[in-house]
Amino acid sequence: MRPRFRHWLLHPKLTLAVRIALGLVFIAAAVPKIGDPPGFAKAIWAYQLVPGPALNPMALVLPWLEFLCGLALCLGVWPRAAATWVALLLLAFGLALAINLARHHPVDCGCFGAIARQTDSERLSDMRWSLLRDAGLLILAAQVLVASAHKKD
Repeated sequence: MRPRFRHWLLHPKLTLAVRIALGLVFIAAAVPKIGDPPGFAKAIWAYQLVPGPALNPMALVLPWLEFLCGLALCLGVWPRAAATWVALLLLAFGLALAINLARHHPVDCGCFGAIARQTDSERLSDMRWSLLRDAGLLILAAQVLVASAHKKD
């Protein structure tokens, strides 16, 4: 990596901005799900990837994990651990979306709570955009991880 680019990529102000932005996205995604566990369980169920007995525990735990990771990133508390969890969540969400896209099975991603009624083609298009958004957020999580690893060296 070129020294100037590396300096810019690892700059503390960039890392702070990325941490806060990523944290706020995860907090914003968690709040509607925390307020509506049955609705989120229904969104998880629509993916047809999770066994029935796991739906309710997932609907209760995942939003709080998102919220706590987002809060940790915003406050700078355990940023490496929070960014690792966020990256793992993004990979899982992306995989679930990709599997359903490959099956041509349109689902409401459930990322930021329920959305208005859509046609199947609109949902498939939204799923593609959600995959791109998740990839972008994964890049942000990677920046936090790289910067925090570099800080320890």
